[in-house]
This record gives sequence, structure tokens and C-alpha cells, in this order.
Amino acid sequence: MVRVATYFGMSLGAFVFWQSMEKVHVWIALHQDEKKERLNSEAEIRIMREELLHQAKQNERLA
Repeated sequence: MVRVATYFGMSLGAFVFWQSMEKVHVWIALHQDEKKERLNSEAEIRIMREELLHQAKQNERLA
């Protein structure tokens, strides 16, 4: 009986551990995706800012 209870307890513990690791991996993946999206949007903003500054300099030269 003790062996069966121990086996059941270890199986339940392994299942809970597996499920929690699954949630941790999903959480990490989501945050990595959010970080990539944020970095991409910041890069796009930086490129647009540089283009606008370049256009402003050209307009100053023409004026």
C-alpha cells in the first residue's frame, strides 16, 4: 500500500512539475515574442526618424 501511494505521489508530482514547466516555457516564449516585436517597432521608428531628419536637412539646404 505504501508503495502504491508513493508511486501515485511521485506520478502526481511529476505531472504537476511537467505542467508547470510547460506554462513557464509558454510564458518565456510569449515574452521573447513581445521583446522581438518591441525591438522591431523601435527599429522602424529609428529608421523613420532618420529619414525625416535627412529630409529636413535637404529642405534646409534648398531654402
